[in-house]
Amino acid sequence: MEKRDFLSELIEERPELAACAPEIRRAFSLLCSCYRDGGKLLICGNGGSAADSEHIVGELMKEFMKRRPLPEELMRRLRAEGVRGERLAEGLQGALPALALSGAPALSSAYMNDAEPELVFAQQVVGYGRPGDTLLALSTSGNSENILFALHAARAAGLHTIGLTGEDGGAMRGLCDVCIRAPARSTPKVQEKHLPIYHALCAMLEAEFF
Repeated sequence: MEKRDFLSELIEERPELAACAPEIRRAFSLLCSCYRDGGKLLICGNGGSAADSEHIVGELMKEFMKRRPLPEELMRRLRAEGVRGERLAEGLQGALPALALSGAPALSSAYMNDAEPELVFAQQVVGYGRPGDTLLALSTSGNSENILFALHAARAAGLHTIGLTGEDGGAMRGLCDVCIRAPARSTPKVQEKHLPIYHALCAMLEAEFF
């Protein structure tokens, strides 16, 4: 069966995003390389972008547009565990490893209280990140200080960096290997365009790996 062209579908439905297509393709290629090499995706954002971070994790860590059976060898080993193993083999799904850095409130609040609040994402980048992993940073302005610190930490630690921001790009433009700039300026309008962009990326990755 021929793969769906999710990027073309995105541009057909949202013509204003055509200018983002080259960067979306580059982000997809970078993420494919990351996952093929056994890497993972770290994601950070504030407020609505934090919610988007969690949303992206939900699309990557389980089925999104299609079923994702586990590898046959893992299913065989699970079934050897008996009744519960059989249920695991049938119920678990293939995943693309992704972690939202806004999803650890105890760690984040402790770090912000005990150390430097603006470094809360950077701390997790150096704790979780390994060379070859990727950081996806979301900021509608491109100038959120905690996001910029996270990007600097990621670059120093050998991670790839992808930015998802507004049309100006802000300071993020110079810190990302790929910077996808949604063609809008107000925060709600930028966020409205981020969702179809990351949905397309998640669908493309799922089609590639499953």
